[in-house]
Amino acid sequence: MGARNEISEKPARGRPRNAATERRIVAIALERLASEGYSRMSLDDIADRAGVSKPTIYRRWKGKADLATAAIRTLQIAEPRVDTGSARRDLVGILRNFRKSLLRPNGMSLIGSVLAEERHTPELLRLFRARIVAPRRRMLRRVLEDAAARGELRRGVEPASAAALMIGAFYAHYLANPRIPRSFAEEIVNLVWQGITRR
Repeated sequence: MGARNEISEKPARGRPRNAATERRIVAIALERLASEGYSRMSLDDIADRAGVSKPTIYRRWKGKADLATAAIRTLQIAEPRVDTGSARRDLVGILRNFRKSLLRPNGMSLIGSVLAEERHTPELLRLFRARIVAPRRRMLRRVLEDAAARGELRRGVEPASAAALMIGAFYAHYLANPRIPRSFAEEIVNLVWQGITRR
């Protein structure tokens, strides 16, 4: 994701924004998301706890879904360099970083809060997919597409499907055992790599 921990993606207008205020709002939003869940999280409550007015929040984010996904985005760890010359090494680096983000406090529970709102607040899941899910999948897919261009992959291999297999393995492991070993990234890459590369 070439990820930066961006608090807001909207351009500034009018008076310069106070970065400390934004960080405080985001920290409180994350805490309320973790403790209350998305449906019970209230912008009025966040504004009160942050000591700001509700319009202050709306000047920075379009609404609750915008703030929630921007807040979750800040939990992501800056992505590693992914042009080492080895597709396997690049894939392992991306997935090790994914593991770190997933295992941060409340990482998986926040994802669960988002998924629980799929039927009631589709905009929340749309923003989550666009801001958090899609960038990492693009990174994995780009590495695999480059490997295919070099002739390393079997004909017919779909990079997007291979990326989904690797990402999905982490969620499956977490549901069975939340202790994901650091070696898991390399194990998954090795398994998938054996199935998609030329013999």
